[in-house]
Amino acid sequence: MWSFFPPNLLAQALNMFKDASSQPEGVGISWDRRADCPPDSSDCVMTIDGIYKWLASTFILWFVLAIYFDNIIPNASGLRKPLFYFLNPSYWTGKGENKVKEGNICRCIGLEPLPELITPDDEDVLEEENLVKQQAREGIDDPNAAVQIHGLVKTYPKTIKIGCCRCKQTPPYHAINGLWVNFRKDQLFCLLGPNGAGKTTTINCLIGISPVTGGDATIYGHSVRNSVGMSNIRKLIGVCPQFDILWDALSGQEHLYLFASIKGQPPNYIESIAYKLLDEVRLTESANGRAGSYSGGMKRRLSFAIALIGDPKLVILDEPTTGMDPISRRHVWDIIKDAKRGRAIVLTTHSMEEADVLSDRIGIMAKGRLRCIGTSIRLKSRFGTGFIANVSFSRSDVGQALPVEDTITETHEAVKQFFKYNLKIEPKVENEAFLTFVIPHDRESLLTKIFKDLEERKREFGITDIQIGLTTLNEVFLNIAKKAELESATAEGRLTTLTLTSGTSFQILIGAQLVRIPESESVENPTGLMVEVYWDQDDAGNLRISGHSNEMPIPPGAQAMASSSNSNTNSGQTRPIQAIVIDPSFLNRHD
Repeated sequence: MWSFFPPNLLAQALNMFKDASSQPEGVGISWDRRADCPPDSSDCVMTIDGIYKWLASTFILWFVLAIYFDNIIPNASGLRKPLFYFLNPSYWTGKGENKVKEGNICRCIGLEPLPELITPDDEDVLEEENLVKQQAREGIDDPNAAVQIHGLVKTYPKTIKIGCCRCKQTPPYHAINGLWVNFRKDQLFCLLGPNGAGKTTTINCLIGISPVTGGDATIYGHSVRNSVGMSNIRKLIGVCPQFDILWDALSGQEHLYLFASIKGQPPNYIESIAYKLLDEVRLTESANGRAGSYSGGMKRRLSFAIALIGDPKLVILDEPTTGMDPISRRHVWDIIKDAKRGRAIVLTTHSMEEADVLSDRIGIMAKGRLRCIGTSIRLKSRFGTGFIANVSFSRSDVGQALPVEDTITETHEAVKQFFKYNLKIEPKVENEAFLTFVIPHDRESLLTKIFKDLEERKREFGITDIQIGLTTLNEVFLNIAKKAELESATAEGRLTTLTLTSGTSFQILIGAQLVRIPESESVENPTGLMVEVYWDQDDAGNLRISGHSNEMPIPPGAQAMASSSNSNTNSGQTRPIQAIVIDPSFLNRHD
């Protein structure tokens, strides 16, 4: 048994050499006599020749075991091969299925359950999902699609260590919950979403860093769920990761030489490839400088250049312009626009301006699901708050009978009353130079007549310019993120404390719009009182109370939904939580 351990064999050989050389009259050990036992040995079990053979055999044995365990033990990303992967012909031929798995070899609990798939409530997302599903059912390989994602699911289960195993606990965290989408050739698809939405996880699944829990994705026909497919995919893609993978001691030019060699570029062309890419990202003058001395923007440009090596058919850019100055950012945008020809580009970014300028299609993710998809104009028209009207003023166009400050106030008030009378809206932004109004979509039919009247009265109001446009993409993003957070909070039944101006405190469901004040019934208000709660989001995207309306009577016949939860008030009493759900049209009839 101990002969399988090389140190024991080596110790045995050294001991035999010691015994053979300790006696001057002994015959010793020679190459010709390596298989012979010592003359005075009565219990010779192994000779030097046997030790040589055992050492060679154990080297091969441990080498094979090292390769085997390296394949079946999960790597840093959780990827591993099946226990009997070597029995799969595709492992030896490099063709066909050779799937990878995730998780540990031994499990204290079975596989984590896949999340319950939810039918999208957005018509564009549902249309995209049905299209991809139909292509998958019929086995259609869409010639216009570079990437086809089929119900992609990624789950991160909680783990605790027990010895060498990890026992999986519930509930798991579903980073991606059934994603169906195509990324088309010659287009840039921008993936937006708040932190934790699943954007980077989706990218990691596509490039093989993170294992897929359920579903599949194909890139130019190659599946990400098997190692052969990933080997082919890596030849077709270029990636600019969220964090720069650079070595401080190497120059920018040396980085390009290194990655071009890894990509298998012909040695004779590597220098010209590096020079061309350095020129495109404006790093020619700093080509020989060490990357450690580069600024953050220069490092991002170098990472972007590395992603373009080898003319990849799919380029994945994870926040490529982070840390760049405006001039460099605009220059990189021009490069990205030119790079779309003949390839597909997937971009993730937190810059709404960048998404608006570069993208052909935009998808917004939240809570692991695709919430909306379409062009920038489409998303603004569907999910924006409406139209933005900017009215600019000039001091010189109005009479000077009144002081300038009074004139400004007078003209501003006249315009504000004009919008209030015709559109029933108040200005969202107001200063001496301009007024900004947000016009809801349901009043779009009135805009032609109203702005015609406003144009005719420009001199009367002291107006120099009138601009109207759709709401910004940032507004769309915030609306989608808020809606997703509201759905999540409602589904989980999360609570928060509402403190009224009167000092009364009680708990309410997060996201509740109208809530009943506990124990507010009286002779004047037999159904009780309620308040409207206003919500916004903190920096992490969580809903928080921003304020509430004055207390108002609950209309007779209003529909109420009671919660079984309890909360403690300031008086120490336990009062029931009761959220009021009232049809807005019902309230309007009682105004």
